[in-house]
Amino acid sequence: MSEPTEHPSALTQTAAHWHALQRQGTVSAAQQRAFMQWLVASPEHLREYMAISEVAGALGDALRDMPIDLDALVAAPAAPENTHNVVQLSPRRTAATTVPVRQRRWLPRVAVAASIVLALGWGTTLALPRTDHFVAEHGAPRQITLQDGTVLHLDAESEVSVRITLLARRVELERGQASFVVAPDRRPFAVHAAGLQVTDIGTTFDVSLLREQARIGVSEGRVHVRGDGGRGRMLADLGVGQAAQVDYRDQRVQISNEDAASMTAWWHGRAVFRDEPLRDVADRFNRRNAVRLHVSDEAGALRLTGNLRVDDLASLRAFLDQQPALITERQVDGIHVRVRARSAAAL
Repeated sequence: MSEPTEHPSALTQTAAHWHALQRQGTVSAAQQRAFMQWLVASPEHLREYMAISEVAGALGDALRDMPIDLDALVAAPAAPENTHNVVQLSPRRTAATTVPVRQRRWLPRVAVAASIVLALGWGTTLALPRTDHFVAEHGAPRQITLQDGTVLHLDAESEVSVRITLLARRVELERGQASFVVAPDRRPFAVHAAGLQVTDIGTTFDVSLLREQARIGVSEGRVHVRGDGGRGRMLADLGVGQAAQVDYRDQRVQISNEDAASMTAWWHGRAVFRDEPLRDVADRFNRRNAVRLHVSDEAGALRLTGNLRVDDLASLRAFLDQQPALITERQVDGIHVRVRARSAAAL
């Protein structure tokens, strides 16, 4: 008669969860505080956590002591078909084959811990978190599917680092521009850029590092923007069709309403800009084209509105020549843009 299956209790699952995090060695300060609060909330919590720790240690010792002869396994002849794919191990254990009763007491708890690990999906990838680094070179935007299913659109001359763990999904935008079509998941998804934390709430959103500001636009769902790397105050609560520009110096916020489709137009090779400084527009084109735009300081401050293909420099130059205050000139190192003499005096 077989023994009834022992199912892990909620307390055992929680204790195993905290033990797994502690073993990873990547627990944040907030997680550590939450763990200590849980640990001291009840003597049962401490007792169960110590039991899980003991089981994990015993299981590790048992695995290290397992007498598996790998050379014998590799050299063993193929088993006949009627053995149902059973691999015969080298019979190195004799008298010690029977596990003493003293050691069998923790076997049910080992089975419970193992079932928890499997049930929660703590595979090798999540148990050993890694940081992935993605770079899009000049003129070569990329589309990347992350391990959680999130689709990352990375503009040319842009760079991100991605770390997905048991509890969180974290992206560092180091330069350039990136959009995120966030996959549904129990773990929060946050993008850190220029001292800001942008937290997703079921969202497609865009983050761009401009010269003087960070720009966050939401085309689906909602995001929260906080300062001081996520530890500061709430700077913006953005919904569909809203964009926030946050100054690097004082984190002053300007929120505007925009067409949601225009926020992702760059995925399809278009540059849509509305009341945007020419220097930032030029940076977008310079990411994609071999011929560079060189914009003077005076011209760079002028604000423009337009919708052009990002690889069509001829149309961009024609567009700039239509601006009464600007003049363009083709030189060996690219296209130079400056203000006309009268406009410079007016500035």
